[in-house]
Parts: sequence; structure tokens; C-alpha cells
Amino acid sequence: MNDGDGTLAAKARGRQFGPLGTALVIIPTYNEAENIKSIVDRVRKAVPAAHVLIADDNSPDGTGKLADELAAEDDHVRVLHRKGKEGLGAAYLAGFRWGLERDYGVLIEMDADGSHQPEELPRLLTALKGADLVLGSRWVPGGRVVNWPKSREILSRGGSTYSRLMLDVPIRDVTGGFRAFRRETLEGLGLGEVASQGYCFQVDLARRAVKAGYHVVEVPITFVERALGDSKMSRDIVVEALWRVTAWGVGDRIGKFTGKDTPQGGSGTP
Repeated sequence: MNDGDGTLAAKARGRQFGPLGTALVIIPTYNEAENIKSIVDRVRKAVPAAHVLIADDNSPDGTGKLADELAAEDDHVRVLHRKGKEGLGAAYLAGFRWGLERDYGVLIEMDADGSHQPEELPRLLTALKGADLVLGSRWVPGGRVVNWPKSREILSRGGSTYSRLMLDVPIRDVTGGFRAFRRETLEGLGLGEVASQGYCFQVDLARRAVKAGYHVVEVPITFVERALGDSKMSRDIVVEALWRVTAWGVGDRIGKFTGKDTPQGGSGTP
């Protein structure tokens, strides 16, 4: 699962992957006025053929207005205005629906704060040619974090390790949010059943993909702590992730013991 571009592994599994189609980079925003222009400019330079969707949760700092100005200047940029702050998961789900309705072939999750380097997007897209889902990973060889305190790194590594063991998913960075999905993968994950928010949303989609039998590849990325604006990490997000992962893991174990598989969304093609 951690092979660099996925092509050899895909051939070994007898899979044939179709063309990717046009990519949509979904960037959720809430009070990212300091970052949004720079990050969109970098995305446009890194992957000129891709489109960008800014999903703004009615930011009081004027991010939505800036996004509209960017869209007026560039026909590859779109804006999805949402009524208010409902969490990262809800913003991505809205962005996925928007993109799927418009027949985009690839849908990409990316932060607005510069933590995810747009210059690494081509690496994710190359890997997706031989995969169903590509995860940008901090915790595979070659991956790293920059400007994080040790406490934050321990929390992130610990969260991924706990999720991996509890859910029995062979993914090193389960909680990361820099991801590229084929549209068929998203359509098979049961997105209508997803209720998780925050960073737990990322764990939820990863476990659904593995359970559905999709070919998941991790590629190394450099994750850089934001320089401007405030982090969205909070105690509530950590608590939600802990209890949901525990509940999913316990449910899986009960299902295996009773012989009744727990529904976790979607069906994939092994």
C-alpha cells in the first residue's frame, strides 16, 4: 500500500485503470483571507489544467469575497458559498457533491493554509494513474513535517497509529488530509452515510476505501505548519476522532465475532 507510484502494484493485482480526466482541487476555507490568494496561485502554477473549488463557510474575515475576485479573474477557479461553519467534513462533502455533479474525474482535498504544498500535486496525480485513492503521507519514508512542536508530532503519529491498529487498515498516515480520489472511488464510498467531522472525517474515508477493496497508495509529502492565520485543531476534534475510531474498531470486532459485517460504506473493485 505504500509503494511510490502504485503502477507496479496495480499491474500485480491485475487492475486496469482508466484515464484520470479533469482534476478538481477542493480547498475548504474559514477565515483564510491571508492565505487564499497565494495558495490558489500556487495550485494554478503546479497543475495548470486542474480546476479549483474554494468552499467557503461564510468566513467573517472576507475570504469569500476574495475568492469571488479570484474566480472573476480566472475561469479555472470556482467558489462554493456555504451558510456557515459546519466543520471540515461537511465542507469536503459539499465540495465532492459539487464536483461529482459536474463530472470531474479526480477530486483532491487540500488545505488553504499552505500546510499542503501545491507543488506536490503532480506527484499525487501521477500515483493516481495506478490507484483508486492516493494519500499524501507524512509518515512514510521520505515524508516529513516542518515547524511542528514535538507534542503535535506525537499527537499526530499516535492518532494515526491508534487508528491503523484499531481499524486494521494498512495505512501509515490515516489522518492526513492531502488526498486525490478517482470519482469512481468517491461514488463507491457511501458518502451519504458519512457523519464524521474534523480530522476524523479523513479516518472515516480511509477506512471505507480499504474496507471496500480499493487500491490505496501513500506517497511522501512535506507538511509545513501554517505561517499565517489560526489552526483549526481543537480539543473537540481530537475527542471526536478518539471516540469514533474506538466505536468503529469495537464494532468491527463484534461483527467478526458474530459473523455479521458492520456496514461501512461502498463497494470497491479489488
